[in-house]
Amino acid sequence: MEFEMIIMNLLNYSGEARSYSMEAIQFAKDGEVEKAKKSIEEAEQKISLAHKFQTSLIHSEAQGEKLSISLLLIHAEDHLMNAITIKDMATEFVDLYVRMSKISNGGC
Repeated sequence: MEFEMIIMNLLNYSGEARSYSMEAIQFAKDGEVEKAKKSIEEAEQKISLAHKFQTSLIHSEAQGEKLSISLLLIHAEDHLMNAITIKDMATEFVDLYVRMSKISNGGC
């Protein structure tokens, strides 16, 4: 696959993962826990797809292929790192909203 297309896939899947993660937080905030969990799952799937493209670049370089480090590649890697971080934080927020809901409803 063409180098630029790999980068665009990294950007696309990372952006989708971030969006699903933010959506999960909003669902949890609105008390829609199952929708929130589904959005987290979607984010994880998109991160997995992005990671496959990232791995293909790493594999190419490990085999001796000279890859150009472009601003676009750095941008794509930044998007992936942020998507992973936001997904992790969204998971924590969903758990927190679930706990808060249980406490406010008389549970522990």
